[in-house]
Amino acid sequence: MLDALKSFVREITFGDDGKQTFAEDDKRLAAAALLFHLVDIDGVIEESESAKLRDILKAHYDLSDKETAELIEAAKQRDEEAVDLYGFTSVLKRNTDETERLAIVEMMWEIVYADGHVHEFEDNTIWRVAELLGVSTRDRMTLRHKVAKTAPEEGEEEQ
Repeated sequence: MLDALKSFVREITFGDDGKQTFAEDDKRLAAAALLFHLVDIDGVIEESESAKLRDILKAHYDLSDKETAELIEAAKQRDEEAVDLYGFTSVLKRNTDETERLAIVEMMWEIVYADGHVHEFEDNTIWRVAELLGVSTRDRMTLRHKVAKTAPEEGEEEQ
């Protein structure tokens, strides 16, 4: 009975093979949790944002569909448990270089612009995350303008 319970807990925590796919200090999990936070921050999870989240994570981290789904589920759970953004940004600050941190901020803008509308909570979150990651205001705004140029217009969701 005890072995069955241990096996169940291991399967839930680490997946079928007993190996944890995304550890707590995994930079992919920290980045995905920040991105999921943006998707959920305005209280409405748009399909365009969810699709963009899947596409970004899959492409940026070279993941399979299954790994992407697992990462998003783990990120959702971590975001729900988090009391602030510092836990995620501190992992990223320790485990990424400047180029990767800029890429994360760019991915955040891509999520925000997925529905063609920038909510003030989304804008404020990216500002706070960028500050915590050591990304300058100039770089943050440059990335915003870069993404905005290719983003769908408000009311026109990305296909």
